[in-house]
Amino acid sequence: MIKIGMTTFDEHGSLMNKPKLTLEEYASYFPVVELDTCFYGIKSAKTSQGWVKRTPDSFQFIVKAYKGMTKHSSWSDYYSSEEEMFLSYQEFLEPLKQAKKLSAVLFQFPASFKCTKENVNYLKKIREYFPEESLAIEFRNGTWYDEKVKTSMLSFMEKHQLSLTIVDSPQVARHSVPFDLAVTNDTYVFVRLHGRNKGNWLDNSDEWRSKRNLYCYSEIELKVLGEQLNQLKAKEVVVIFNNNSARDAAPNGLLLKKILGVEYTGLNPNQTSLF
Repeated sequence: MIKIGMTTFDEHGSLMNKPKLTLEEYASYFPVVELDTCFYGIKSAKTSQGWVKRTPDSFQFIVKAYKGMTKHSSWSDYYSSEEEMFLSYQEFLEPLKQAKKLSAVLFQFPASFKCTKENVNYLKKIREYFPEESLAIEFRNGTWYDEKVKTSMLSFMEKHQLSLTIVDSPQVARHSVPFDLAVTNDTYVFVRLHGRNKGNWLDNSDEWRSKRNLYCYSEIELKVLGEQLNQLKAKEVVVIFNNNSARDAAPNGLLLKKILGVEYTGLNPNQTSLF
């Protein structure tokens, strides 16, 4: 089963010709969403419980790990120990787990997270903190894919049942990884489509959200992606579009859905018309 979704739910108003969507409206089009709500600060379980109540039974959430968990910042900024930070995140996850609505936890590491013994051990620690959850690991540093270590890296990910995120993004030295179809967890594959806007990929200005993912996949590009996705041998493949700087994600998602010929049941009723 290939499930298609977007990052965030409110930015895809083009689906209903309105500025923003509610979570309920989004869940009438797609079966899964990726949210970064906890990246900047871990929320209480009340937040995730609200998501559970607002979505149909089969709906799934991919939640981004807190920035202290991905080495974007230090756990000591807000927590007395690393363990306290991870336990706090686990509390946030609990309603999603109980409702069977947790698709995966996404660990998107920064470009500074290189392939070192220390960082490999940290990945082991993450799995110890999350022994049961589906974990998607996204690297932004190409050293993890170096020929000398790639085979060992893939074996390590497979051994620990860590889903190496298949990333489609601009190829920029030291800040990107290759598009690689390696499957390290045959029960869960995660594909993240960032677009291919090389010129703005490293934009760190105040306006980065309107520039970095400014890209619209062509129908030809999506057909090629569709063929590649169909090659993946896994129980579940989740594809997330993150190219929404100009609101291209939802139209691209709908087109890929058509190309793949997939239909989803159990979505919220579509209320675009009264009749």
